Amino acid sequence: MQAIMDPKRLLRWNYIGRMILAAAIFLAAVSNWFRPGVEKPDLLIASLSFALTTAWTVGSFAYSDIYNRPLRVNFLYSQSIFDNLLVTSIVHVTGGTSSPFVALYILVIATSTLLLPLGGGFLIAALGNALYVADVIWGVNTQLTAEVWLQLGVFTSVALGIGYLSVSLRREGEGKALVVAELGHLKLQGEDILRNIRSGVMTVDSEGRLLYANPMAEQLLELNLSALLHQPVIEAIGGVSAELAQAMRRSVVDRVRTTRGEGVVTTKSREFSVGVTTTYTEGDGLRTNRTTTTIFQDISDQKRLEALRLRAERLEGVAELSAALAHEIKNPLASIRSAIEQLSKMPHVGSDEQTLSRLVMRESDRLARLLSEFLDFARVRVVRMESVDVSAIVRGAATLAGSHPDRRDGVRVTCSVPEDGVLLVRGDEDLLHRAIFNLTLNAVQASPPGGEVRIEAEPTRDEEQTGLGPPFEFGGIAVRISDNGPGIPADIRDRLFDPFFTTKPGGSGLGLAVVHRAIEAHRGLVFLDSNGRGTRFTVLLPKDGGATNNSVAT
Repeated sequence: MQAIMDPKRLLRWNYIGRMILAAAIFLAAVSNWFRPGVEKPDLLIASLSFALTTAWTVGSFAYSDIYNRPLRVNFLYSQSIFDNLLVTSIVHVTGGTSSPFVALYILVIATSTLLLPLGGGFLIAALGNALYVADVIWGVNTQLTAEVWLQLGVFTSVALGIGYLSVSLRREGEGKALVVAELGHLKLQGEDILRNIRSGVMTVDSEGRLLYANPMAEQLLELNLSALLHQPVIEAIGGVSAELAQAMRRSVVDRVRTTRGEGVVTTKSREFSVGVTTTYTEGDGLRTNRTTTTIFQDISDQKRLEALRLRAERLEGVAELSAALAHEIKNPLASIRSAIEQLSKMPHVGSDEQTLSRLVMRESDRLARLLSEFLDFARVRVVRMESVDVSAIVRGAATLAGSHPDRRDGVRVTCSVPEDGVLLVRGDEDLLHRAIFNLTLNAVQASPPGGEVRIEAEPTRDEEQTGLGPPFEFGGIAVRISDNGPGIPADIRDRLFDPFFTTKPGGSGLGLAVVHRAIEAHRGLVFLDSNGRGTRFTVLLPKDGGATNNSVAT
């Protein structure tokens, strides 16, 4: 079928058949010429036919295959006309109407009908009929008998039949070509999507052998999955994620699909959460076997955003409770301190009573300061909205923290902000300065002697924009404060922003809670990353253009 529908392949077969036929007739004519008692064929016509056929075929082959010229209609017509002339010469040499080679006209007509448009096939059939009649009448001096007319009818019927078949085949071929092209296009689109999506995709067969893995799967798992194609892969995946391997195994062995499952991937460079979905398709048992496809993606950012939302809700509730308790305690505490102060000044009070009075007043003052911090935490709010240059805030925080008395010997504070413009957000400059300075001071206090604290501000990166929501539709500003201290232990990282939680002796545990509430009041986010080589806080704030109104946010 491919040879019939491909003009070049059909022409190559035509070239081969043409040369074999011309050579055979020439050899037969030569051998019979010298045999006594045998009718002598027209050796001159056979020789000329062979020579012309050789020259014509070599030239045609060079045109169509060596120089790879386009097969235009005129070229195809010339091939069919030459074939008609060659067959006529062979029929003439081999006996005219009694020649066994008359049927070759049918082959020429069939080939021409497949190569040429429908009308072209009929023209070649008419030419073949005319040449055959001319040879019969003038060449071999034979009457147009019923046999001749029957042969002419056969030629015409063949042209009609092959023409109809050719049209049907071409339509089918065009339809098949369109389907193949569309399938190829869809396949390319599918491969392009799988290569560029941010989810890992793996397909294994019923034996757990890897059939497909996209580049993101290799990147997330940090495994060379390309080298594991057609090999059992579930055990290798279990080495980095037991939950992912278990979901794949349940789908392969037990035929149980997993929907919205979760797991943890632990690689050499990091540990993160993934969402897992598996599905399987049953094969026919003959050409295809059952396959399982696993789709997984990094959901650590979504989980962090959800944790931030829950933290913000919890801090809001604590803030309201702190404000109520602070108001209820502060006034009675002030009365107690005033009463103790008055009692200590009475003439009959001895030294022991005065010592106890001073102790009560000192502790009352400490409680009053703690209550003031509670109130500051509860009253964190944006009191005015204006355009604020984050670059200026970062420079000011770096300068103050670099000269703070708590800075250890040799600790350097470096600042990196864009020089070609300002980074603008809408908010309260004092509140933002307080939050950034608090984070920078914490980094300075955590740095060892000779260490470095780096604070930098820049527009948010593309990966940081993912899933941040409407406040960041116009982009954002990222402020990163990094130190090279011992890091924060993993068991306390999740509690670091909780109110009243502290690891510092005498600390109130409200510093980072206030930072979180201040950034959240500006519709921003605070992220923490820490390991044995240091800690980095990342503050994300929406750009000025992202502010929807100038109302005060709490």
